Amino acid sequence: MRRTDPSSPHTSVSAGAYAAIDFGTSNSAVALPVPAAAAGAAPPRLVELEPGFATMPTAVFYRADTPPAAAEAERHYGRAAVAAYVDGHDGRLMRSMKSILGSSLLEQSTDIGGGRAVRYRDVVAGYLRHLRRLAEASAGAPIERVVLGRPVFFVDDDAARDAAAEVALARAAREAGFAEVHFQYEPIAAALDLESRATHERLVLVADIGGGTSDFSLVRIGPARRGRLDRRDDILANHGVHVAGTDFDRRVELAAILPLAGYGARRPADARRPGETPPEVPSALYFDLATWHLINTVYHPARLAELRSMKGWYADVRQHRRLLAVLQRRLGHALAAAAEAAKITVAEHGRADIDLEWWEDGLAAVFDEAQAAAALHADVERIAAAAAETLRQAGIAAEAVDAVYFTGGSTGLAPLVQRIAAPFSRAECVRGERFSSVAQGLGWHARALFGAPVASST
Repeated sequence: MRRTDPSSPHTSVSAGAYAAIDFGTSNSAVALPVPAAAAGAAPPRLVELEPGFATMPTAVFYRADTPPAAAEAERHYGRAAVAAYVDGHDGRLMRSMKSILGSSLLEQSTDIGGGRAVRYRDVVAGYLRHLRRLAEASAGAPIERVVLGRPVFFVDDDAARDAAAEVALARAAREAGFAEVHFQYEPIAAALDLESRATHERLVLVADIGGGTSDFSLVRIGPARRGRLDRRDDILANHGVHVAGTDFDRRVELAAILPLAGYGARRPADARRPGETPPEVPSALYFDLATWHLINTVYHPARLAELRSMKGWYADVRQHRRLLAVLQRRLGHALAAAAEAAKITVAEHGRADIDLEWWEDGLAAVFDEAQAAAALHADVERIAAAAAETLRQAGIAAEAVDAVYFTGGSTGLAPLVQRIAAPFSRAECVRGERFSSVAQGLGWHARALFGAPVASST
């Protein structure tokens, strides 16, 4: 389906500072405009969200040791949230919050320790509120207007749930204190960032491969088009799939780590059926364990009791012991983090030596480029097919594309980038800033939508 610019018409009723937020599945960034009076057409500036970093992991850690008298649990965000979890503080780590938008989980509550629970929608609103506070501190002014990025599809093949996801994100932004909320597609925002440096008109396929979705947009960009608010005629097609970085992490964990705990293992041979291949150990628990927002469900006492009763199902009792340790010691998020780190290491060096000493003495795993290619093949093909579908919807041949612009954290995987680029033999491959191109582009769109501020930012 052809998708167009989702921004509402220019109906702004408030004045003052505004922000652009790339609320990502894995990482987030915030851009603020530079006043026109001070810098003309200067690009938006990124807010330093953590010391030395303009991007921050989309993560929240709720401390279970918060005094009962406190109205809310103490929270850490970003790298501090991950560090609190790794350091062993008692509490609950939340990641990939964006993935639950459009799902029934959003209105449910989850235990965060210390006798407290929190609704998932409040987790999203709280994270956006934290970003708003950081933006206001950087701008030196209250911020009530925002442009938020959104994927082409929050949910694949379900228009009703996709629309509900955008409504839910808009509501969370308002609960975070934003009075006026607009949206722009993330790959369109990336195209706007590229356009800010364009010297001539080009037809560009934007590939935004993030943590939760892989989105594509076919866009005409150029100096003469720069700054226009209504870009519908320049957007030839949008398409995307809900497959990206967190799915890669899941595949890596299932391929390289969880086999040590029995994933894919066979049950003991049945002496009554000689020569017959035993069935596999049930896999549902492993799938949940490898999915960030489902990890805490495996710790439920009923699932722990069920696993204890399954010891006889494992031909290798060490695998059962390791899986039991994961549930008893709540190591699920640590395993997911190890898989994510292995994915990054393989992308950079071709091989990852995974140290799992913290799980069991002497335990380790190896994951190399060939294993990664096999594990990610199906996902990579789905993403490449989405790129082809974008061109099909636009009625444009690959030879007509002038450039393929890559952005998003998962574009660090060379085999993925090479597969996407393969059909575009005459196109220039351009690499954007993996974690900030979308935020920059959202900033450009916010400037076109709201106008350039005149008050200085500090």
